[in-house]
Amino acid sequence: MPNKNISEIQSELKSGTTTSLAIVENFLKEIENKKHLNAYLEVFSEDAILQAKAIDLKIKNLEKLGSLFGIVVGIKDNICFKGHKVSAASKILEGFESIYSATVVEKLLKEDAIIIGRLNCDEFAMGSSNENSAYGNVLNAIDETRTPGGSSGGSAVAVQANLCHVSLGSDTGGSIRQPASFCGVVGMKPTYGRVSRYGLIAFASSFDQIGSFAHSVADAAKVLEVIAGKDANDSTSIQNTPEPYVLKPLEKVKIAYFKQAINSEGINPEVKQSFLDLITRLESEGHSVDAIDFPVLDYLIPTYYVLSTAEASSNLSRYDGVHYGFRSPNAANMEEVYTKSRSEGFGKEVKNRILLGTFVLSAGYYDAYYTKAQKVRRLLKDRMNDVYKNYDFLVSPTAPNPAFKFGEKTNDPVAMYLEDIYTVLANLVGNPAISLPLYTTKAGLPIGMQFMANDLEEEKLFSFAQQLELSK
Repeated sequence: MPNKNISEIQSELKSGTTTSLAIVENFLKEIENKKHLNAYLEVFSEDAILQAKAIDLKIKNLEKLGSLFGIVVGIKDNICFKGHKVSAASKILEGFESIYSATVVEKLLKEDAIIIGRLNCDEFAMGSSNENSAYGNVLNAIDETRTPGGSSGGSAVAVQANLCHVSLGSDTGGSIRQPASFCGVVGMKPTYGRVSRYGLIAFASSFDQIGSFAHSVADAAKVLEVIAGKDANDSTSIQNTPEPYVLKPLEKVKIAYFKQAINSEGINPEVKQSFLDLITRLESEGHSVDAIDFPVLDYLIPTYYVLSTAEASSNLSRYDGVHYGFRSPNAANMEEVYTKSRSEGFGKEVKNRILLGTFVLSAGYYDAYYTKAQKVRRLLKDRMNDVYKNYDFLVSPTAPNPAFKFGEKTNDPVAMYLEDIYTVLANLVGNPAISLPLYTTKAGLPIGMQFMANDLEEEKLFSFAQQLELSK
């Protein structure tokens, strides 16, 4: 049922116009027809059909239904689902089967969602192009020579190509919003702690957050209502569970943007023009839009990569060839078990980040890099708190470029890392942020625009985002 929102789909299910089984069978057919896109690493066909039949029976018997009944969801391959494989798209976890389900998975199932499969991604969620998966590139359905963005490229393409209704991804430095921009769908990263990370394979624990991809803002809001809330298994999860979001137009809001960001040399001319068009549109609709100084903008990328790689170095130390996962068959002694298992099991990008993270945590450089980066992170949070005293939202392009071609940036890691220039701030300070597909290039490539709000202001963010979505 392509491009129908959740409420429309559920109305058709209740009226008998369609059935959950018919919906699932249609998606299974589409997934098979478009398997060359490489969005799914595994399809849970039997599970999905059984879930669909159970929901159809509940509808027939007029039983109480969950808020996501009949909605088909794909999950990124770093989210655990009991009894199913999970690999973080890495050879080092090839064949590993999860012994428990992530909290978000349990919440989806409790609300009668149907989980149809696990989605391809950059290995251990490290990347901006989905070129780092051990299982091959995911193709952008709009132009198959271009990347879908990363790391949640499979999750973005699954929604873009109508291979599920909504999908879950994880966002460490823009890994939901950037692929949403490249693929022309809505991508939402909630406030840090709003959604439990229990069952999410860690990349950088103080940055990671599970969020969603959807065709509409209303659908993204509906998914967040279900997956949000306090979890005893995650000490960083936030106490308050949101009430059902009420999305209503906001008459006049105050919006800021960083003048340094929009004058950057690295921004694509069509992206810049689209952003200027957005400012004109917002002002014509009665909102105030101000350019503000943010002199620490140049420190965003270095701070993010120092801190995130340090956390990755620590988190990925558990993959040692001893506890679980891949063990090298070429090891002759215990030392080689460690070195060869990690050398053969991890891909190039993951090794790069582990090495960088280990370096910044080393005794001689800890204060020079890691401690200083933590101080900058605190400064960024303080500066953003000051911004929100005067403004409702911060706006920027989601990414400096539309979807680029495969191989275009793989030999220039700095250029690749700079693709995250607009998105990493939300992860550094923990704010919620949403990417909206508001514009396209002359060649028809999507251009996403990002709106950030203060902590726990998802309802206000969704309300304004929907307002823009419906009036574009």
